Amino acid sequence: MFQKNKNKIYKIKEKLDYFLAQWKNCRLCPRQCGVDRSKEVGFCQIKELSVYTAFLHRGEEPPLVGEKGSGTIFFSGCNLRCIYCQNFKFSHLRQGKVLDEPQLASLMLKLQAQGAKNINLVTPTHFLPQIIKALLIAYQQGLNIPIVYNSSGYERPEIIKALEGIVDIYLVDMKYFTSSASWLGSRTKDYPFYNRKAVKAMYQQIDFPFWEEGLLKKGIIIRHLLLPTMVKEAKRILWWIKANTPQAYISVMFQYRPYFKASSVPRLNRPPSYEEYLELKKLVEEIGLQGWIQEFNPPEELAGVHFNPF
Repeated sequence: MFQKNKNKIYKIKEKLDYFLAQWKNCRLCPRQCGVDRSKEVGFCQIKELSVYTAFLHRGEEPPLVGEKGSGTIFFSGCNLRCIYCQNFKFSHLRQGKVLDEPQLASLMLKLQAQGAKNINLVTPTHFLPQIIKALLIAYQQGLNIPIVYNSSGYERPEIIKALEGIVDIYLVDMKYFTSSASWLGSRTKDYPFYNRKAVKAMYQQIDFPFWEEGLLKKGIIIRHLLLPTMVKEAKRILWWIKANTPQAYISVMFQYRPYFKASSVPRLNRPPSYEEYLELKKLVEEIGLQGWIQEFNPPEELAGVHFNPF
């Protein structure tokens, strides 16, 4: 374990200046705003590291949860604008508590002490320099569980490549296959372009998973949330995964509800139907992808809109 921590500390020290440079002339995400984030805000509209809540999450994929749960940290802000976002209170409205790097490190260590099987960083991209600093402190103080990079999938592949050796598990969305669907749901036309490049970069780092005592310690899980009227879009994503990242695990989710502003878009103003669920479930089983298929109409309390701030 000491050697693992030593390797992580070395890798973080090696990459820290790179992430700080990306932040000072912000190129952390595909928006590439170019602002000095230490002084002003970019598209994400947030400057200081802010966390909405953190807890042992039992609603994540089974190999991330174990007996106690995944040590999940929900950061405020986001570089996407999904009109149906279930986490809108902290992603869009940017609610949360400002923390410095030592406080974030203490939070990670607290989750580990509570029995967390990993540290699960939700929407971390726009705070990467601060998170990297906090990880350095936490590793020096005894953090020794895997790091999960829980991402919307709207990432620059260069940033993902720089995370090699720091991140153990990528938990990444593939939301859309076409730019028209991406614009409809997230007001972002280039999501598919960057998403596929980023997922490939993640897969190149950890194409073969590592398991220990029934838990994933290293690997990639690709999530897809089925949106209403978008079964064809979902099928194209699954076929792409089969062709390009065959050893990745998939997590097909059916918990969509028209949260936030989704009711303003007729196509998105309902949950997926049971027929849509069965159609996509059948394809997953037919093409032999490995992973998890969520039940139809899962409990609504899994949605971030119901999480309490700390």
